[in-house]
Amino acid sequence: MLSLIVFLPLAAAVALIAVPRLGDTVARWTWVATAAVDLALIAVLWARYDTPPPGELAFAERAAWIPGVNSSYHIGVDGFSLPLVAMTAVIFLACAVYALRERHRPRAQAALFLFLQSVSLGLFVAADLILFFVFFDLSIVGMYFVIAGWGHGNRAHSALKFFLYTFLGSLALLVGFIGLYVAATPHTFDIPELIATPPLQGRPVAGALVLAAILLGLAVKTPTVPFHTWLPPAHTDAPAVGSAVLAGVLLKMGTYGFVRIAMPMLPQAWRAWAWVVIVVGVVSVIYGALVALAQSNVKRMIAYTSVNHMGYIILAVGVAGLVAADTTQARSVAVAGAVTQMVSHGLITGALFLLAGVLQDRAGTYDMRDFGGLAAPAPTFAALFAVGAFASLGLPAFSGFIAEFQIFTGSIAAAPVTAVAVLGILITAALFLRALQRVFTGDTTGSSVGFTDVRARELWSAGPLLLLSLLIGVLPRPLLEVVEPAAHAVVGLLGR
Repeated sequence: MLSLIVFLPLAAAVALIAVPRLGDTVARWTWVATAAVDLALIAVLWARYDTPPPGELAFAERAAWIPGVNSSYHIGVDGFSLPLVAMTAVIFLACAVYALRERHRPRAQAALFLFLQSVSLGLFVAADLILFFVFFDLSIVGMYFVIAGWGHGNRAHSALKFFLYTFLGSLALLVGFIGLYVAATPHTFDIPELIATPPLQGRPVAGALVLAAILLGLAVKTPTVPFHTWLPPAHTDAPAVGSAVLAGVLLKMGTYGFVRIAMPMLPQAWRAWAWVVIVVGVVSVIYGALVALAQSNVKRMIAYTSVNHMGYIILAVGVAGLVAADTTQARSVAVAGAVTQMVSHGLITGALFLLAGVLQDRAGTYDMRDFGGLAAPAPTFAALFAVGAFASLGLPAFSGFIAEFQIFTGSIAAAPVTAVAVLGILITAALFLRALQRVFTGDTTGSSVGFTDVRARELWSAGPLLLLSLLIGVLPRPLLEVVEPAAHAVVGLLGR
């Protein structure tokens, strides 16, 4: 069933390309229907999910693939991957609904996004490093064509910058994977086997070098400071659905790599690098928020808040490496918060980017200075954006509060100095309130005059994402019951 979930969108994409006589309307609704069926299958999977024993995966499938290097088609899910699989399906369905009125090559766009959906799902269920890397690289290729083909502004330059940065990062990641393979006895790329027997224990120098390569590749994808410079132009010039997928799904490939690969396979090196990771996380939190505060472009502002929110995750996984007496529970809470933040950020920021796309569709600009008093002609749009803004800054009753509360509770308990990162929440509140004031309040002026309120497709794409964030914020238990056992397991691997 897991293979069906992964490859159903790819099969639909192939069908759209192979049958050119299919009309644009059929292509659009094929995308929506495929994404909806995939989400329904994932819901069935979640309902049947039981936490697997430590070191194992649920719904595992395995077949010979490249036997010469002991690499196999091995997939499965656990408490880290299942929430991200579900989040991915939700975001792609929201994008399919949003794109129902796309007029620029809708059939090609639908096929490309269905391809990206398969690639994204494949990465989150991959249990083999080569399989992980293949999906990782294909996601870069897919997003390059999304930005270059359907973007605006300086899209060619932004797409090229995105591709070069992230592809170079993927090469560093591949070097790290090869290092793990060479050090393993027997040689293997199988993720559960490498976790069960970490290959570089007792070899601190070699472990540090391999971890450095893996961290570099994942840091570029996440992205963290100072590897974030590709992100703002990519988001600014990407179409709304491209930005939603880039922020909601593709950035999580980097953070997911920390908890799936770097931490459990290189526990000794991770403990040695823990404070470096923590410092990078804190700097990303504060720097991302401050630079977002300085923006007048709504989309660039949201892009820089992604650097800020990814910084919380980096902080939490760094704290997990601070092995000391009586911190096991705190570190587990921080890691659970990091995974919750991955889901929360995907839903909230995906919705905000879709709503930002409404500004571009109506007025052809994201500049706050071009708007004023927008709440009067577009009250529903203003309400949705306000909800997204308050959810993003971590207001109680939303998923962001649950995630950030866990991250800070665990991090401060394990390392009190990390409390400095709380400043990021204050700055984020300031930047969103400033944006709401400049765009939505006061007299209706500039591009706000004659602005049409949200249409059905826009409401039914961004709205459910925000509703899910609210649902997780009010009833977090179903998500945390899946995440927490995996968090305890990875902290146990790092040492008590």
